[in-house]
Amino acid sequence: MPLHRGAHPQRDEHSEERLRLALNPFYGEADPTGAMNTAPPRHKLPDGPLPPMTAYRLVHDELMLDGNSRLNLATFVTTWMEPQAGVLMGECQDKNMIDKDEYPRTAELERRCVAMLADLWHAPDPATAVGCSTTGSSEACMLAGLALKRRWAKRNADRYPATARPNLVMGVNVQVCWEKFCNFWEVEARQVPMDGERFHLDPQAAAELCDENTIGVVGILGSTFDGSYEPIADLCAALDALQERTGLDIPVHVDGASGAMVAPFLDPDLTWDFRLPRVSSINTSGHKYGLVYPGVGWALWRTSDELPEELVFRVNYLGGDMPTFALNFSRPGAQVVAQYYTFLRLGRDGYRAVQQSARDVACGLSREVAELGDFRLLTRGDELPVFAFTTNPDVHAYDVFDVSRRLREHGWLVPAYTFPANRQDLSVLRVVCRNGFSSDLAALLIEDLKLLLPELRAQKHPLSHDRAVRTAFHH
Repeated sequence: MPLHRGAHPQRDEHSEERLRLALNPFYGEADPTGAMNTAPPRHKLPDGPLPPMTAYRLVHDELMLDGNSRLNLATFVTTWMEPQAGVLMGECQDKNMIDKDEYPRTAELERRCVAMLADLWHAPDPATAVGCSTTGSSEACMLAGLALKRRWAKRNADRYPATARPNLVMGVNVQVCWEKFCNFWEVEARQVPMDGERFHLDPQAAAELCDENTIGVVGILGSTFDGSYEPIADLCAALDALQERTGLDIPVHVDGASGAMVAPFLDPDLTWDFRLPRVSSINTSGHKYGLVYPGVGWALWRTSDELPEELVFRVNYLGGDMPTFALNFSRPGAQVVAQYYTFLRLGRDGYRAVQQSARDVACGLSREVAELGDFRLLTRGDELPVFAFTTNPDVHAYDVFDVSRRLREHGWLVPAYTFPANRQDLSVLRVVCRNGFSSDLAALLIEDLKLLLPELRAQKHPLSHDRAVRTAFHH
């Protein structure tokens, strides 16, 4: 979560007149003037309570200034579910997931989801695969990284922590949660840079960064930078060859935050999951292409041997002996219930239809963007339903940041950002097509882009000069 400062002593203090006018007189239902003297302060607890509808209307009105989530083409997070799912979530908001003895059926639905994912990802024996729900892929990645580090530490007990510092190998395109993991748990991040038109990890370069202190290699099934799949099978083959040469046995974790809920349905012949013996663990975000509102994620390990027992805590003060492996303790069961509902509701054929629709919209939209003539596609939406594009070399009047800013004026949130090393020279726009982003909405986006292009082409130069402050996207 972002860090926020407290109230600004001058800016956030308001006069009695402002407070008197903050509430619509009609908010006082019985007495239209009665509520006008009850407007609460914004940055300290009010002295007394408000009527529930008054409090609701105050919050509701302020939230109207948020962007429209359905038009947010920056986020991978689900922005639409069926009303029935919303009802189920409302019925489960008060159930604490950790209290499995008190809510055994919610716990059973979590267990079934783990079993379904183990089967979907071709675990050798889905009955023995272990896993858990999390608040999202960030927590799932932290747990997977901790398991990798602890397994490495046990193998190197004679050297760690005295003389050996663990490292984790990944592409520079990883989601920021992996940088957080390395920072929080004192692991050296070894990153493979981008090169030319390769915007994700190179398997051979990753293998060359490995040594006896490497706890694992992270492969991304669906890069957030451009939507492309990393070659997980080639990565495993490179590490197999490394083991033959050196004896180093380096496990792979697959960060399938998005792709692990796309590839099984649309790319069934792509080998990336537990079919590869070197893949030790996989995570995904249920609230991305798992089609559930935030926040729920999943972490699975091939077998119980991949998850050190000492990382699993057992609590018995909630009414029974319950194992738990999570960074969070208390969280509602609503999202897990919604995930089970979605699995039950769609099945394999339903997921295939939803994801194929998203991919078709992405591919069609990327073609129309290319046909405008001003842009060059980096990806086309034919892996994740996501594509990235930049301006053509002969476009000098505007840049991608100008496009992002002008689209925002029409309600569209299309992120513009600069790629990391070694392609800091490349700035792009990225479009994420999710369930609920229809071909009609895509057509409206193209119409707005066509309306803006004549004005952008008429500029003398790009309006954004400071790259440090102009980005509208903070990965």
